[in-house]
Amino acid sequence: MKKITKVVIPAAGFGTRFLPQTKALPKEMLPVVDKPVIQYVVEEAINSGIKNIIIITGSNKRAIEDHFDEPSEDLVQNLIQGKKFELLEQIKKISQMAEFIYIRQKGPYGNGTPVLTAEPVIENEPFAVLWGDEFIYSNPPRLKQMINVYENLGGIIISGVEIKNKEDLNRYGIADLTHVKENIYKINEIIEKPDPEKAPSNIATHGGYILPPEIFKALKNIKPGKGGEIWLVDAINYLKKQGMPVYAVVIKNGKYYDTGNKFEYLKTVIEMALNHPEINGKFKTFLKSLKI
Repeated sequence: MKKITKVVIPAAGFGTRFLPQTKALPKEMLPVVDKPVIQYVVEEAINSGIKNIIIITGSNKRAIEDHFDEPSEDLVQNLIQGKKFELLEQIKKISQMAEFIYIRQKGPYGNGTPVLTAEPVIENEPFAVLWGDEFIYSNPPRLKQMINVYENLGGIIISGVEIKNKEDLNRYGIADLTHVKENIYKINEIIEKPDPEKAPSNIATHGGYILPPEIFKALKNIKPGKGGEIWLVDAINYLKKQGMPVYAVVIKNGKYYDTGNKFEYLKTVIEMALNHPEINGKFKTFLKSLKI
């Protein structure tokens, strides 16, 4: 069984739910306290043992490349003159964290398209996919938990998140599951955005994937689905019908942060600020002072 050495991070969307903020700034670069969302995603991959990061970008995503590039000489000199050596070390580490590859997305709409765009650099290897506008904070990292299961069972691995509020089930792909062991389930079917009253479980399967190279052929063979878009879940179901096992790993010790819409993004910022070692005390005092 080949090792997982590469992760694909789709980051080519328009971020329409955050306009006008995202007219020039990629939604993946929205700050969560002092780091952009996509840096949390990259750090998860690195902390899971992966060093090759493939980011699928769009026409307005140059800021992502700039962020993970080496800092400008002007910035370096400014920090040196200000004796801000700790900050200088932090920003230098960003470009040294991993090997970054950027590919401009092309093809029809749909979340399967950025995955297919990565085919030339993936070649005949299994690989991981993590979305660039959401992350799961867990220990061990979500992707590390998924890799451990993949190395034991193979197949396709999808991260699972328990959705506590029933009314939120219609926002996700919800899985019909058969228990295998511990936090591992075999996926019988994934129903996209079901009626909460008819949902087969409360486990959303999305956000993190380990996929075989056969996914590329599947993405080429499927027809456009809902909304006329190419959906990754349709390609996964295509392989499943051919006998490829698909597993969900309900992430242990994890908290899911959805930064893809305004309300969930603000919740994420507040919670991460309350846990930030530099500002948590002051921020908590400030929140308590608000007359809400």
